[in-house]
Amino acid sequence: MNEIRLGSYRLSLARPLVMAIINATPDSFSGDGLAGRLDALVDKAKRAIDAGAHILDVGGESSRPGSLGVSVDEELARVVPVVEALAPLGCPISVDTVKPSVMQAAIRAGASMINDINGLREPGAIDAIAESNCAVCVMHMQGQPRSMQTSPVYADVVGDVYAFLSDRFDALRQSGIDQNRVVVDPGFGFGKTLEHNLALFRALESFRAIRPVLVGVSRKTMLGQLTGFPVDQRVTASAVAAVAAAARGAAILRVHDVAETVAALNLWRELGLGANG
Repeated sequence: MNEIRLGSYRLSLARPLVMAIINATPDSFSGDGLAGRLDALVDKAKRAIDAGAHILDVGGESSRPGSLGVSVDEELARVVPVVEALAPLGCPISVDTVKPSVMQAAIRAGASMINDINGLREPGAIDAIAESNCAVCVMHMQGQPRSMQTSPVYADVVGDVYAFLSDRFDALRQSGIDQNRVVVDPGFGFGKTLEHNLALFRALESFRAIRPVLVGVSRKTMLGQLTGFPVDQRVTASAVAAVAAAARGAAILRVHDVAETVAALNLWRELGLGANG
């Protein structure tokens, strides 16, 4: 688990990697969607790289609770021009999508990672990855975004999520996908109550037995529930949560606020609390 391979990129996992969220949607829960504003999206990506981002994660379909999704054509129109514009920046590009046709188009446009909240369960999704050399993040989600937070129930949330991610990783290996191209995500806030999210957070280290772990809790409802702050006031909570995830072994931190997260991680290390500190 010393590195992750993303197309032609090789990133060391000796320290946590920061993945910057680049929302090409008009309806992001965090209020930072820039759909149709290519210049603004490129500028945001450049600022994220300058602040220390290791990966850019482009999304063209909101997965916030209650969202209804968009057509393939609409998602392609949002995502492909952004990937093409960002590819020359020299930073690995991840695309957040569940649609195999969008995966294939994004990879052709220059993406080197696919971030699938549906765990590559859509027919053709695994094939899209197997036919490429890109990396993939397999996430757990109970239900679908439109209704996933209605009444999530688990017999054992940690055991259930672990079993799902382990099974999906086995399916990828059986399709010939190199393990060094795979990371897993417990899916905080995707069909989970606050209690479920906290149980998963406490158990983060156990998921490393499958593959390196990506954690995305930035600005999420769980942080609002714990702090009482609205979404536009969760920067500090998000940075603290990122450090807490890193302390529990997270390999990749998916965040909105790159500079603040990088500063928090650097401080954690300088104080001698982090790995390689």
